[in-house]
Amino acid sequence: MEARIDVSAAAGDGARTTGAISESAALLASGVVKRYGSVVALDQVGVSVASGELVGLVGANGAGKSTLVKIACGLVRPTSGTVTVYGTPAGSREARRQLGYLAELFRFPGWSTASEVLALHQQLAGSAGGETERHELLELVGLSDVARRRVEGMSKGMQQRLGIAQALVGEPKLLLLDEPLANLDVRNEAAMVEVIAEVARSRGITVMLVAHDLNPLIGVIDRVCYVAGGGVATGTPDEVVSGPVLSRLYGAPIEVLTDSRGRHFVVGLDSETAHPHAGGH
Repeated sequence: MEARIDVSAAAGDGARTTGAISESAALLASGVVKRYGSVVALDQVGVSVASGELVGLVGANGAGKSTLVKIACGLVRPTSGTVTVYGTPAGSREARRQLGYLAELFRFPGWSTASEVLALHQQLAGSAGGETERHELLELVGLSDVARRRVEGMSKGMQQRLGIAQALVGEPKLLLLDEPLANLDVRNEAAMVEVIAEVARSRGITVMLVAHDLNPLIGVIDRVCYVAGGGVATGTPDEVVSGPVLSRLYGAPIEVLTDSRGRHFVVGLDSETAHPHAGGH
């Protein structure tokens, strides 16, 4: 099995070829291997994200999505291979200055207000944006009217919005969001996707968004990176989420069903690799 299947390049889309993307890559992973003892989380993975792209990083639970993001942030070291952020080694001071990160599991102090949370992260990031930056970020994510509300009085959706705001402190060029749609109902999920899309459009920044379900992202993302079996396939959603491509990636027969609304349903997976898009398989 190939660790990387560049579907768009194979389809002849010049704008999506590996070389075209790599020349101006915001994030470039090459030959990345990560082992945890005898478990291989990533196996010779290559991913390239062009500056200004909004990319979905999707796959089943345990596929290695969060591991790849943590390597890009410098929180985890790869066993082998390289990852760069705008040409600088992941984890270096220069790389960290250029990215914003929202962890999958985060918790802000319940007694802090939204404004205080951002003020703390301004100190951590060395941002001199002050109150102006805090106001702009809260307005961008739709929380300007609750700047003085404590975190403990916020809904899950509001806390996720605040998490995105803190990731934008210091004007990063690359935004890495690990499962920002987790535990949200359908309404808040759709609203969060729109917030992320607006952030990408208005700020002109690069976004990689981790999700286990591709469907909420269709129509918003430029490309999808589908992680499975330690490898990754990249391309448009229609190119990647197909029976032949996923069968190669998983190394097992896969069938993809698409309904009239364009939602994908992956079927034919066993209990270890089951990945139901939109809650069905």
